[in-house]
Amino acid sequence: MRPRILLVEDDANLVELVRYNLDKEGFDVVNTHDGEEALVLAEEERPDVVVLDWMISNLSGIEVCRRLRRAPETAGIPIIMLTARAEEADRVRGLETGADDYVTKPFSPRELVARVRALLRRLRPALSGGNLEYAGVLMDTNAHKVVRDGVPIQLGPTEFRLLRHFLEHPGRVFSREQLLDAVWGRDVYVEQRTVDVHIRRLRKAINGENMPDLIRTVRSAGYALDAEATAGKEPQALRMAS
Repeated sequence: MRPRILLVEDDANLVELVRYNLDKEGFDVVNTHDGEEALVLAEEERPDVVVLDWMISNLSGIEVCRRLRRAPETAGIPIIMLTARAEEADRVRGLETGADDYVTKPFSPRELVARVRALLRRLRPALSGGNLEYAGVLMDTNAHKVVRDGVPIQLGPTEFRLLRHFLEHPGRVFSREQLLDAVWGRDVYVEQRTVDVHIRRLRKAINGENMPDLIRTVRSAGYALDAEATAGKEPQALRMAS
């Protein structure tokens, strides 16, 4: 699955250059020049990284960053600020608002790609390859194998992709439409109730007998992989399996 980048930038030439380089390096890019639209896209698209210009239409990049951090649905999305402001006070302000990294214009596209990859390795290790592990479920993405607490789990191709998506975003609630886009693809027509069928199959496969249900159903919202929801705790962080 290609990591998704939300690019918020109003310089058309820079957008074209950045899109080309990110696409060439294996990223999907969604872009807008408008701060208000950026907030909507961040909630709808659930990007893996937001690349956010300081000076954009309607809302400043700083305000967009602040609102993304305030909203529970987008609070965990990594943010890289782009700006022509090189002063230390401006860099500090951006980071204090919630940005994870800061790139000063002009910059080389290769530098930005490297920053995006570094941020993903640090904050979203699931997108950097290797095994995924959460709450006793271990997925070997290369060998296409899954175990829970040492017990092998047999999954069909769709359930495997569905579980992988959940493992890459533990604790995050996804609507049926978002799961369809992420697991089946945007160009494939599948009825939303199909998601429910595959969720039931995935539940049956990974939960087994007398094991806690790892998939949380959120009424009128969707599903999440969340082992500690019933305890009222934050889900444990995703980590690379050793």
